[in-house]
Amino acid sequence: MLLRLLFAWLSNVVALFVAAWIVSGVDYGDDFWILFIAALVFTVVNFFVRPLVILLALPAVILTLGLALILINTFMLYLTDWIVPSFETGSFWSTLLAAIIISIVNMILSFFLRPEEMSRDRA
Repeated sequence: MLLRLLFAWLSNVVALFVAAWIVSGVDYGDDFWILFIAALVFTVVNFFVRPLVILLALPAVILTLGLALILINTFMLYLTDWIVPSFETGSFWSTLLAAIIISIVNMILSFFLRPEEMSRDRA
């Protein structure tokens, strides 16, 4: 499990960097330590808060056939913005676009690196 959290953190570092590069409203002040801290907070928020929010919003998730998950991801990114003062996501639309980009980058990284297979190879 520790390996999966480490992979999620490093994957979120890359994803947040890509989102900040593409979306003009996302900014970490060109300080990579802020990017690492924001990715750590984002990973922890996704690990602890996101499942609870999904459970509470489950009717909306089902009714929208999963599209509400994009708004939940946007909320998780906004929560990270709120916790890490030097990390900014800008307006709602820039945060929404950044959340979509982060999800796509994380999917691509998970597809190619497959963290569950890495942990099976070492066991």
